[in-house]
Amino acid sequence: MPISKIRPIRSYVLRQGRLTKHQAEGIKSLSPLHAISFGDNILNWDAIFNRQGKRIIEIGFGMGHTTAEIAETLSDSNFIAIDVHSPGVGNLLNKIQEKNLKNLKIIQHDAVEVLEKMTLDESIDAIHIFFPDPWHKKRHNKRRLIQQTFLELISMKLKKEGYIHIATDWEDYANWIIEIFKNNSMYKAKNIDFSKKPSYRPKTKYENRGVNLGHQVWDMIFIKS
Repeated sequence: MPISKIRPIRSYVLRQGRLTKHQAEGIKSLSPLHAISFGDNILNWDAIFNRQGKRIIEIGFGMGHTTAEIAETLSDSNFIAIDVHSPGVGNLLNKIQEKNLKNLKIIQHDAVEVLEKMTLDESIDAIHIFFPDPWHKKRHNKRRLIQQTFLELISMKLKKEGYIHIATDWEDYANWIIEIFKNNSMYKAKNIDFSKKPSYRPKTKYENRGVNLGHQVWDMIFIKS
């Protein structure tokens, strides 16, 4: 199925922040062990992890706390986590080493390009996107990751009955996401109650603070038809 050209507008602004010594050391010493370089080579999951298992991509992992915990919980699945920000990459590399996680690797690059250039069609079991930037100002909505062109790309890469799980605490973005999926015949909603959190996704510190202030969190799971 042909897809529309992916928009060149980035869904992120590259703000690297200040690397701690521990994060910088993690990038330097642990990247050869736990990171995959971006390139034109197609990802060979079985070879990368030296085993078979469900293939899950996480897009935008922040500081990596949730990513490491999910990989530890879903130990039979293999994870590739993608982000562009160095502090989070360094932090997650250290966590992989500390927890001795054999089922989690990192790619530090733009996720859309990784999907386009390194991912075979119908090869992914699931995609996780937790708390993406809501770009809440109306003039910035075009920067939101969840757009029709992105769903077309994801649909090509997911296996049949593969799922995409998106969590957000921004109501306007949640409504935006639900509406886009509702008008897309490639997906069907798995969960009717979008406020129910799946057991495998732990609450983040940021999320707990928001919940204590009365903020709602939406966990939206859609299955490729």
